[in-house]
Amino acid sequence: MTLIAGMALLLALPGADAEDAITGAARKNFGEYLELLAIPNIPDKPDDMRRNAAFLVAAFEKRHFSTRLLDDPAGRPLVLAQSDAAAPGVKTILFYIHFDGQPVIPEEWAQKSPFQPVVKKREADGRWREVDREQLLAEPLDPELRVFARSAADDKAPIFMFLTAMDVLAAQGKAPAVRVKVILDSEEEISSPSLAGVIAANRPLFDADALVILDGPLHASGRPTLVFGNRGLTQATLTVYGPKSPAHSGHYGNYVPNPAMRLAALLASMKGDDGRVRIPGYYDGVNLTAEDRAVFARAGDDEPAIRKRLGIASAEKVGGNYQEALQYPSLNVRGMAAGAVGAKAANIIPSEAVAELDLRTTPETDGRRLFELIRRHVEAQGYHLVDGAPLEEDRARYAKLASLKLGPVQVAERMPMDSPVGRWALLALGAESRAAAAGEPDRIRMMGGTVPTDVLVEAMRVPFVLVPTVNPDNNQHSHDENLRIGNFVSGTRAVLGLLTTAYAR
Repeated sequence: MTLIAGMALLLALPGADAEDAITGAARKNFGEYLELLAIPNIPDKPDDMRRNAAFLVAAFEKRHFSTRLLDDPAGRPLVLAQSDAAAPGVKTILFYIHFDGQPVIPEEWAQKSPFQPVVKKREADGRWREVDREQLLAEPLDPELRVFARSAADDKAPIFMFLTAMDVLAAQGKAPAVRVKVILDSEEEISSPSLAGVIAANRPLFDADALVILDGPLHASGRPTLVFGNRGLTQATLTVYGPKSPAHSGHYGNYVPNPAMRLAALLASMKGDDGRVRIPGYYDGVNLTAEDRAVFARAGDDEPAIRKRLGIASAEKVGGNYQEALQYPSLNVRGMAAGAVGAKAANIIPSEAVAELDLRTTPETDGRRLFELIRRHVEAQGYHLVDGAPLEEDRARYAKLASLKLGPVQVAERMPMDSPVGRWALLALGAESRAAAAGEPDRIRMMGGTVPTDVLVEAMRVPFVLVPTVNPDNNQHSHDENLRIGNFVSGTRAVLGLLTTAYAR
């Protein structure tokens, strides 16, 4: 089947009938989706991850997929599923989705448990009110209902969007226009440490012509969204040392240097009030063209609305707009510690102060190079760097002591927007969105978040595209994570477009 034939197949579907088919299939699958959300999925508990994997094996086999559990050293199996429903000779698309989630602090959630999914509706005053789950089955389906639970959006929703799209095809007696494989990752939220090894040990199972990553939020416009790259992630730990043990702040204040104050000053030296990194060479290599900037402008971000949603008066000045800002590497403090806070705080000068850093990188700015630039900057501020706790001779010799340790590194990846995989995905989402009057897809050069694209691309050497599906305000990685039900339907529609459009390189 050619690309044109694939488009013709989509356009032959009456818009209203297709929408009714998607909504009907979604209603049938909501219960199964809520069951999956009720299984805790924090990677540090392998037993829970195995329960998730077993559930997913059953869900995919129910749709006539063949499945394999691919073991990893930590006992968190990945799931590989394959469908042979497509006609012989068509190209193979590997879909990547993950089923693990971020850690939770239950008391922060406005419900009994993050793993007891609830359905809520927003009141006129903006507050969320819990409603009966049966409202998900009401006709017409209310697109503004939301499901609240850990991984409701990131990333269990795309799993059931995919399965629902397969159910729509099966109900219509149609086969996918591509051969379908799905890898379900159990470790994405901890940088997928086993993924490369699992692929290497099972390489023939992963053979594919292109890769589609179903993860991330839609553009704020709500239109179908294609993303052609993602920033990488490099983590580092910066520790500034003070006295050998905590010192009484009354007896030694004004005498013993406070490492927390020194750490604050050191971090402040790295970035200006405008948000731009001051470290020389940090942005080297990022050269945006006029065409790139035109792409950013076409995205049409409502920046006042973004700032209002985030609760900030103004944005940093790294880029001229939101999309442009994501094309540069960032330097972020993701956590700090020195002594204690609140009722546990003591009148001491702490013995050390620690900052956890994350650097969001781009294909032009390697994370290890940025780490070395930070190292040189710290040394230029008068610090002697040690590999661990300072020795007595270090303390006697150097006035300023610190350590800087490199953590995990994930590499940024990006595909040209006019690549064959990009043209295929644009055609697939464009046809579906026109059928549903959803507007033309937004094309994003590179998103700010990080997914294990580098591991997949390095291991498989295939072209890729990211297809976000969930609502932008889903609170992923935070408390009260949620999925807008309208996005369940539109995400299913997007996946259906990908499944019914032939791929040609």
